[in-house]
Amino acid sequence: MDIKPIIVHIDDHLALPGDTWPVSGHVDVHGYGLGDHDFSVPDGIDYDIVLTNTGDGILATGIVKADVLGTCDRCLDEARISIASEVDEYFLFELPDASEQSDDEDDVDFSLVDRENGTVDLAGPVNAAVIMETPFVVLCREDCKGLCPHCGANLNEGDCGCDEAHGDDIDPTNPFSVLAQLKRDVAEGEVEERAAQDAADEAAAEAWAEAMDAAEGDES
Repeated sequence: MDIKPIIVHIDDHLALPGDTWPVSGHVDVHGYGLGDHDFSVPDGIDYDIVLTNTGDGILATGIVKADVLGTCDRCLDEARISIASEVDEYFLFELPDASEQSDDEDDVDFSLVDRENGTVDLAGPVNAAVIMETPFVVLCREDCKGLCPHCGANLNEGDCGCDEAHGDDIDPTNPFSVLAQLKRDVAEGEVEERAAQDAADEAAAEAWAEAMDAAEGDES
């Protein structure tokens, strides 16, 4: 996603450990791609973030909101996705000493504060928050019925009668027969998406706990 830098000057607001500073704003973006999907963001992205000086760096936590438009995987109509995603990013003042890090801490993601200019760039965390909440399987609605594999009619608009006439017999020479496989692929994708999201949530929770443990250890 092509987000312009969101530069925040922190020197005057977060000089001491424990200082906090709320930052909110809006950023315009044209759109982005994820996998085989293209999305537009006509109303841009809103962010509401709190910055905290932890002593070793700046912790950015908050929420990002956006209305994203894509194409439904089942019926090919427009799909509107309301995104409300959490921001959780750690900007360190200095690179940690590699000799003092454990193998687990090597996997913890972090950014760096621009010490020369006294700034942090929130574009990366805002971008990541939107991407993380964008579904791999895009639906106009949870119960979308998709397109008829016999005639290609949008089944959300009414019953075309093909099921009664043809049942489950799909003519492989029918150009709409690929819709039957597409429906199965979408169902499998939904299962994979749920599994991937569970794994991502678990990894994020572990990384956060490790970062906090490291910060507490440095303070002691």
